[in-house]
Amino acid sequence: MLDSARLAIGSLAVALLCATAPAGAQEPIRIGAFVAATGPAAFLGDPEQKTLELYVERINADGGLLGRKLQLHLYDSGGDAEKARTFTRRLIEQDKVDVIVGGSTTGETMAAVPLVEKAEIPFISMAGAVVIVEPVKKWVFKTPHTDRMACEKIFTDMKARSLSKLALISGAGGFDRSMRAECLKVAPQHGIEIVADESYGAADTDMTAQLTKIRGTPGVEAVLNCGFGQGPAVVTRNYRQLGITVPLYQSHGVASGEFIKLAGEAAEGVRLPSPALLVAGILPDDDPQKPVVMAYKKAYEERYKNEVSTFGGYAYDGLMIAVDAIRRAGGTDRAKLRDEIEKTTKYVGAGGTFTMSPQDHMGLGLDAFQMLEVRNGDWVLVK
Repeated sequence: MLDSARLAIGSLAVALLCATAPAGAQEPIRIGAFVAATGPAAFLGDPEQKTLELYVERINADGGLLGRKLQLHLYDSGGDAEKARTFTRRLIEQDKVDVIVGGSTTGETMAAVPLVEKAEIPFISMAGAVVIVEPVKKWVFKTPHTDRMACEKIFTDMKARSLSKLALISGAGGFDRSMRAECLKVAPQHGIEIVADESYGAADTDMTAQLTKIRGTPGVEAVLNCGFGQGPAVVTRNYRQLGITVPLYQSHGVASGEFIKLAGEAAEGVRLPSPALLVAGILPDDDPQKPVVMAYKKAYEERYKNEVSTFGGYAYDGLMIAVDAIRRAGGTDRAKLRDEIEKTTKYVGAGGTFTMSPQDHMGLGLDAFQMLEVRNGDWVLVK
């Protein structure tokens, strides 16, 4: 394993804002994070890192929280579960953080869960799989929509298009496997019949063989790729090369402009469920999310000169839910903070309107998803 100093982004420059505080100043509020800023899941972790840095800095510039500065301790796990476990332990034992907003992927998140539960520290994940919050874990929350919700949103759209026979193709990652399992579980409830079920490995660079099998399966009316990363872009390109004409759906795991860049012209017509952030500018003016997502989009793109992504939005929501809970708790007592996160009600964020409860540690409904389609190289709302 590389020396931990080389792995860590951590105890970022944001923390320097607090380093010169005068003697007698209040202790900072310590925000812990680990993200996949590099490696195959960097398209998730890089905007998450940037978002956390940006908004910790902005909050401190506005005077901090409860008269205290925020101090960000952030590490790059590279998407590796073992590194995530190591950094979670460090955040808890060495950095003494008050809350953790982290975990770009399901694998990283689930590696951290036993540690945060044992330490009794609030943890808000930015990963998608439903297993993170079902069954409910006392100290664990999440901001992205679940894989099950993605299945249900896609199946609802299929029924509206009078489609009922679906072929699945899935990657090998934790999210991919979880979404496949959830789709298989809820398909009968929506009148969807799974007529083919193919998979590909994490290192595969050509999915032609699997898609050829799907093309030859009688009755296929649509195809759903459960996956994230570069695999879905490969599937999309191979799909078009084989001349398959039935509708292709992707997961919210590729809801960003990067997917369109990777898939190129082959992405035309692909549909997927997504938070409203990707289409912020064309939301109706009376949509309560519009001012939130437009403000986040403006701040992020002005600072980093890159397009905003839904993944950065998950970090934004995680941080802001934590900040709001700290404010309501009147401090960083972990038990009080956990309780206030669980009491989050009608928080309008980048991912939707969150209302959590002891039975629901995510707090989003299916209406938090928009159905999008790629048209002329950009995302549009499906009416």
